[in-house]
Amino acid sequence: MFQTLRKAWGVPEIRKKLLYTLFMIIIFRFGSAVTVPFLDSDVVSTWMDRNATDGNFLEYLHIITGGALSQASIFSLSITPFINASIIMQLLTYALPPLERMRNEGEEGRKKIEKITSFVSIALAFFMAYAYYVTLTRMDDGKGKSAVRYLGKNMDQYFSAAVIILCFVAGAALVVWMGNRISDKGIGNGISMLLFAGIAARFPTDIGLLVDLTKRQPQKYLFVSIGYLIFVIAEIAFIVFMNEAERRIPIQYAKRVVGRKQYGGQKTHIPIKVCMSGVMPIIFAMSFMALPQTIQLFKPDTKTTGFYHAFCQFFSRSSVSYAIIYFLLIIAFNYFYVSIQYNPVEIANNLRQSNGGIPGIRPGKPTSDYIQRVLSKIALVGAIFLGIIAVIPVVMGIVDSNLQALSMGGTTILISVSVALETTRTLESHLMMRHHKGFLK
Repeated sequence: MFQTLRKAWGVPEIRKKLLYTLFMIIIFRFGSAVTVPFLDSDVVSTWMDRNATDGNFLEYLHIITGGALSQASIFSLSITPFINASIIMQLLTYALPPLERMRNEGEEGRKKIEKITSFVSIALAFFMAYAYYVTLTRMDDGKGKSAVRYLGKNMDQYFSAAVIILCFVAGAALVVWMGNRISDKGIGNGISMLLFAGIAARFPTDIGLLVDLTKRQPQKYLFVSIGYLIFVIAEIAFIVFMNEAERRIPIQYAKRVVGRKQYGGQKTHIPIKVCMSGVMPIIFAMSFMALPQTIQLFKPDTKTTGFYHAFCQFFSRSSVSYAIIYFLLIIAFNYFYVSIQYNPVEIANNLRQSNGGIPGIRPGKPTSDYIQRVLSKIALVGAIFLGIIAVIPVVMGIVDSNLQALSMGGTTILISVSVALETTRTLESHLMMRHHKGFLK
């Protein structure tokens, strides 16, 4: 990867794209530190440190936004409205026939879906901004100091609320615009790059936590910190291996003679990636598992007995039941996501129309059944891989509660490595286009 980056830096055109991407990331991180008017960032940070824990939805947003949520900055929502809108539109594309027809229209249909996704993301940004504002009105530092500072009462409160909500929405729209500009003029997928920048901004905080724990209890955490860093390196290597792994289904095309020429007869394959659904099953499962803790956030558990207390303890991130349900949900969502991505019947029909087939398998239903069996096995392997990666930080938090605050866990590393691999492939494709000699030399 570093060699590819060095070669890309030597090409002036690619260097401009890299600098443009870096410039946008710097603006993104700068905006994550600009506080919204009428908000006290110290109170928000204190309240978030106290409440954005134990796997609730606030902790999930805090990690995704790179800590901007706890700073009450204009980029507090970051790209979460766009991610949610993309997930909703992707699911609706398979559920609603009009959207499915748009998807099959090619480039024009894709542009229409992207435009609809933008409107949905703005609507979600207004909803999330209002919900966050309501949460801000309930924040205090424990000494009676509120996070929201009003100019006065009555109409001034409405003005302050409007300014805060509009700043959050404008920040979310600006982040999406920056991501689109990176995609057009920079390197790689812009939204993924900003997501990577937000997650990577939390890594120094995690290292600082390990250093602090080592200083306080060197006998215990010195070997824990060294072992954790070695484990992270091994985890990155494992993720890279699984991201590149694929199952190839052999395809043989029938020969046909037209005049004196013979066509077809070549052999190829259908590549099926082991981790074809990426991080989406983890995001679905994480959002589902965050609901009980988010309910507890707004309705604290004041009793030590009863159904509500048992319910909260059952879904607590420090419990074994949380890890087991989380793992099973990732497997279920992975199967669901693979089922909407791949249609074995359609693949079998396309092969038959193009005079192709799988050696030893009859065309038609036997082919679709064979592809379905392969997909089921691959989906199981990929789901177990994602489940292990996601559950490891939960298990570490169960073993030692001090390590529960580490955001440098399986999901964040999986996202970071995936973005890094995607960016490297993009750079390699740009280099290949610049250095390809063609047929004239």
